[in-house]
Amino acid sequence: MHLYVVRHGETWANAEQRYLGSLDPGLTEPGRRQAVALGEYVPKNLDALVVSPRIRATETASILNEGLKLPVEIMACFRERDVGVFEGLTRADAREQYPQLWSQNITRRWDAGPTGGESISDVVTRVRDGLVELESKYPSKTVLLVAHGFVAKVIRALAKGDFSDFYDWQLSNGNMLVLKSFEIPTLDTDILRGTLPLV
Repeated sequence: MHLYVVRHGETWANAEQRYLGSLDPGLTEPGRRQAVALGEYVPKNLDALVVSPRIRATETASILNEGLKLPVEIMACFRERDVGVFEGLTRADAREQYPQLWSQNITRRWDAGPTGGESISDVVTRVRDGLVELESKYPSKTVLLVAHGFVAKVIRALAKGDFSDFYDWQLSNGNMLVLKSFEIPTLDTDILRGTLPLV
């Protein structure tokens, strides 16, 4: 499977550098322009268009699909990471309002997350399950996935079998990660946990 992973265009929360997972804002005007610009680079020989259910992803996909005219498949497993009580907060807000959680470096723990939110392990498991489903549906096909920054991080790390640069690498709004001949790796959580930096 050839996989093209798009991060949705900018939202107001992205512009203000706020935690954005389960919140569901639409695109800003700059975000819509990012999606239009990205449309020039998306391949035309796609077999499937798969989208996170979040509005920012579906709006981005709709803009990209104006020229593609593909059926849109919504898959909830590719939604953004839910960061619980940190949703909508800036890093400074989170540090001030939840000092105990912040002191635990809670967003970077493999098996824990902010209260009411998901751990990294939770997201890795559901995203990998989604990739397995895609591979079974579209073997040797070309798939465009419109999703989120954290989801793209997970997919890239799974493709490499290594999370060591997980927090250094970032897919910007309205950009695309290209993974040719992508294969679903065996999920050895002990190895992955061991390569994940906690700082």
